[in-house]
Amino acid sequence: MSLLKHVGTIGSLTMVSRIAGMAREMIFSRVLGANAVTDAWFQAFIIPNVFRRLFAEGAFSAAFVPMFSKRLHGEGGLESARSFSDDVLSIFLPVLILLCAVMMIAMPGVIWLLADKPIDPVRFDLAVSFARIMFPYILLVSLVTLFTGMLNSVSRFAPGASFPIILNLVLIAALLGGEYAAGKLGWSVEQTGYAVAWAVPVAGVMQLAWLYIWTRVEGFRPRVLWPRITPEVKRMSVIALPAAIGGGAYQINTLVQLYFLNQLYEGSVSHMNYADRLNQLPLGIIGIALSTAILPTLSKFIGSDNKEGADRIQSDAIELSMLLTIPAAVAMAICATPFITMIFQGGRFTMEDAAAAGAVLGVLVLGLPAYVLVKVLVPNFYARSDTKTPVVAAFISLFVFVASCAWNIGFSLPGLVIEPLGYGVPGIAAASVIGAWINVGYLYLILLKRGYYTVPLALVGRIGRQLVAAAAMGAALWFARDLLTGWFSAGLFERLGALLVLVLCSAFVYFSVAFAVGAIDRQRIAALTKKKVP
Repeated sequence: MSLLKHVGTIGSLTMVSRIAGMAREMIFSRVLGANAVTDAWFQAFIIPNVFRRLFAEGAFSAAFVPMFSKRLHGEGGLESARSFSDDVLSIFLPVLILLCAVMMIAMPGVIWLLADKPIDPVRFDLAVSFARIMFPYILLVSLVTLFTGMLNSVSRFAPGASFPIILNLVLIAALLGGEYAAGKLGWSVEQTGYAVAWAVPVAGVMQLAWLYIWTRVEGFRPRVLWPRITPEVKRMSVIALPAAIGGGAYQINTLVQLYFLNQLYEGSVSHMNYADRLNQLPLGIIGIALSTAILPTLSKFIGSDNKEGADRIQSDAIELSMLLTIPAAVAMAICATPFITMIFQGGRFTMEDAAAAGAVLGVLVLGLPAYVLVKVLVPNFYARSDTKTPVVAAFISLFVFVASCAWNIGFSLPGLVIEPLGYGVPGIAAASVIGAWINVGYLYLILLKRGYYTVPLALVGRIGRQLVAAAAMGAALWFARDLLTGWFSAGLFERLGALLVLVLCSAFVYFSVAFAVGAIDRQRIAALTKKKVP
């Protein structure tokens, strides 16, 4: 496997998806702004996504992909893999249908738990309605994840990396349609919100059709049989359970964050969402692409007791991730408010909104290298069918996050009153950053203690040189940012010009200095471009 090739495939398609997502958020901010309706919409959209990441992308992928891959490349071959996937699908589907039914009935209670007190009845009703419309998306996208896992096992990464583009394009169409209806038919912001909510399950149907076609192309024939719990399905469930619990910690983190944001000013949920959209751009392109690409190969090397090969893949992933993530974090920290202003400000999204979201982004990106490293380190455990250790790391991170958030807004216990730090939404972002770095530290210490992996000194040196290059880039951006101040909120072409100048300036300075100080191992990069890993 060429790691760089597969990461490039996944990363480039993810980049297209993230750019489409950025366009979606740009249109969203102008059409709907940052208000009670958008807070309700984002809150409702978070709920099915929490379950998607928990059951589909997290626990399910961690358990299914290694088991499916071993059957596909083992003695049973294609027929064994087909039988296993059919058994999993036949159990998976009724469980998802039951989950959707229960959650849609219980949705008022779920929203009530997350809402600010006293409850705003208008925002509450909107959030419940939006969530009920969008929640069936979890059923559709979970099946998409099953098909993606099958395709990833045969190194067909493109279809699974491209399906999020469909969601973004459908939502953009709904937003533009809503804006047109607002001008021609007098639609309110609430009516446009409903139109965009209905677009989510419509996109899910289209995504499922796209992945189903590709599974057929690759020779798989997914079938829904009468549910039966085979030994293989039972073993997968045993492996998936700890991953679900660990994924639950991450998703509890998301819901806790939502709860604390609801205790702050109106628009807090929206400001965090817009900031996180930019933060997620490099995380998706780099972290998710690397974690997806290295899991099958790590599983193969570890299964054949090839420690040297597994260590090499892990080191390559860390080096490549930090080479791209560190400059992205530095650039967004220095130009947080300009980036938010250039991309989102306009229409109902004011300069005050841009300043508030920029302050959040400036803090959030300090944890970007940690978020990516978690994605890169966790596959080393999953490849060994160890889904428990990431659980412990996730819950330690969750505890720190909750405690930090509670301290930020203040809380009281019998005999104890903690005064709030009062940092608002940036304080909640800081809590997330602290938790992420603790997660990374714990995962690496366990890998080191068990003898699974040790970071080579040569890699440490190159990462240190990457920091030097990033510091030089940061200094250049500081001056370029001040020179372009008037362009950030000007017309479209001025904004695009300023954005292009900042991106090109940062890329030129960073990679020039990186090559000069030896932050990039040229021989290793050349080796990674070969068809086989040496």
